[in-house]
Amino acid sequence: MNDKVTTPAADDVIAATQTWLTRAVIGLNLCPFAKSVHVHQRIRYYVSDAHSPAELSQDLADELRLLQKTDINTTETTLLIHPNVLTEFIEYSLFLPTAEAMIAKLGMDEEFQIASFHPDYQFGDAEADDIENYTNRAPYPTLHLLRAASIAHAVAAFPDTATIYQNNIATLRRLGHAEWRRLWVDQRLRGHI
Repeated sequence: MNDKVTTPAADDVIAATQTWLTRAVIGLNLCPFAKSVHVHQRIRYYVSDAHSPAELSQDLADELRLLQKTDINTTETTLLIHPNVLTEFIEYSLFLPTAEAMIAKLGMDEEFQIASFHPDYQFGDAEADDIENYTNRAPYPTLHLLRAASIAHAVAAFPDTATIYQNNIATLRRLGHAEWRRLWVDQRLRGHI
């Protein structure tokens, strides 16, 4: 299905994503590894113009190749944001195996992994409005391209990574929906993160 929508300006997409990153991911410590990469400006924000899964697959391949040949001290990770395609969560979730297969097809499965974020993210065992879904809700559909080396470094620095997910759920349950919404009061973020 082609779910074409009005294309938002790339600068607005990046600004909304950076606000989400600083207020939610870093501000609530949902990812203890994000702050350093953000502070050292080693995150690449790429806004895809794709309007179809095939176009997004091409952008994904291009971004993986670019990240592979870029020094980790310059760009450690990429947020591939795609506001015009896979806007329905079910379509997005069905695309994720394709994205993983792309990494394997390129022979990069030992170098990269993907973390997934979407405005309507929903864990399989959760109801649509359960607060724990918000750990993976971003202003726009996003594929987070992670280097395996970065993950290994993070695990060495924080060996109990299995607790991050549980801590995030506990944090959001303490916060609740009203306080989550309050984080965005002065922002014009798309969607309902």
